[in-house]
Amino acid sequence: CFENFIQVRSMRKARDIREQLESMMERVEVDLVSNVGDTDAICKAITAGFFYHTAKLQKSLDYRTVKHPQTVHIHPSSSLHQSQPRWVVYHELVFTTKEFMRQIVEIKPEWLCEIAPHYYKKNDVEDDAGKKLPKMGMGKAGGSRVVERGLVEGAEHRAAAPG
Repeated sequence: CFENFIQVRSMRKARDIREQLESMMERVEVDLVSNVGDTDAICKAITAGFFYHTAKLQKSLDYRTVKHPQTVHIHPSSSLHQSQPRWVVYHELVFTTKEFMRQIVEIKPEWLCEIAPHYYKKNDVEDDAGKKLPKMGMGKAGGSRVVERGLVEGAEHRAAAPG
């Protein structure tokens, strides 16, 4: 754990939560099935918990929060900092020199209307996919993506780094 900068206490907590979930699934007779390649389900679950923390990439390469417009940025230590995905959900904002999003995951905008129709309407999440953004190796939701702190890794071409 020390070599990989992982706290033993956090790993024990994760194991305990997993065991609790397994127990609950057995109790209600739900099959325990693992699908390593399906990161969308995990990303949607994270989006369901943090749908109100959504930001969209602007032409200026800054991000703008969706419901209460505010300029924010991906933290430089984030593994998604260079890829600049169009849509993200974040856990928290931290102010240092700028307002930075931490613990982010790339999402598909249509998930927002699906997950939180009471909060998002179609015009809130129009993707503007036709609008040109400066070329910088943009990420695409639905392909490989990384959730900060190693929650989910789509390791095709992006490596997870502590964020």
